[in-house]
Amino acid sequence: QVQLVESGGGLVQAGDSLRLSCAASRVAFSTYIMGWFRQAPGKEREFVSAIRPSGSTTDYADSVKGRFTISRDNAKNTVYLQMNSLKPEDTAVYYCAARPLGAAATYGYWGQGTQVTVSS
Repeated sequence: QVQLVESGGGLVQAGDSLRLSCAASRVAFSTYIMGWFRQAPGKEREFVSAIRPSGSTTDYADSVKGRFTISRDNAKNTVYLQMNSLKPEDTAVYYCAARPLGAAATYGYWGQGTQVTVSS
């Protein structure tokens, strides 16, 4: 059974930084697209960022461009989300997810989430 375990969340002040990590097991990590999503209270889960298997291509939501950076270490089966210049509106539970390559593929594996709270 695939496992994705997030860590690194916490309570910070506006303008601070956090780095989230997501460790994967029982999955061919280096062949999967890895993504980060978030869900704020009372809102639907939204896309934050994604990275292709080689790490050469990344994608970001407009709301985090220039502030967040996604990266991966395939040797460690881990994906990271460096979050800088955090804003109160970044407060949410952050989830990592994995999906195989392919236009029709979906994110079929999800972690349990890690809470990020940004105070003003």
